[in-house]
Amino acid sequence: MATSTGWFYWAILSAIFAALTAIFAKIGIQGVDSDLATLIRTAIIGVVLSAFVACTGKWSNPLDLSMKTWLFLGLSGLATGASWVCYFRALKIGEASKVAPVDKFSLVLVAVFAFAFLGERPSLRDWVGIAMVAGGVLLLAFKR
Repeated sequence: MATSTGWFYWAILSAIFAALTAIFAKIGIQGVDSDLATLIRTAIIGVVLSAFVACTGKWSNPLDLSMKTWLFLGLSGLATGASWVCYFRALKIGEASKVAPVDKFSLVLVAVFAFAFLGERPSLRDWVGIAMVAGGVLLLAFKR
């Protein structure tokens, strides 16, 4: 799966697990504060990823990483934490079938940010698909 199309299989698996995340979280946060639920989820992720990295022999000294790597991984971690807190709060008070698709508006924002900051240039076809996602989010977000 390391080929140029291998990313697609990992992305599909990511989508499947993200969908399960919404369902499991919606059930799991009943009767518990959403911030505490986020902390528990994060602790479990830390344990599982630590075991995975150790068992696959992928451990290397984090102190050998560049300051730029630390800075941007740190910012990514902060953004992830903020996203999870907001997501769990939204799930606590909203329907999973509405919260999860609106959360995926991030797809639109990633395309815009990648264009602005990374120099990526999606094709016209790509932008049409991105606009369709944005339209779908708006359709779900605003009831008549």
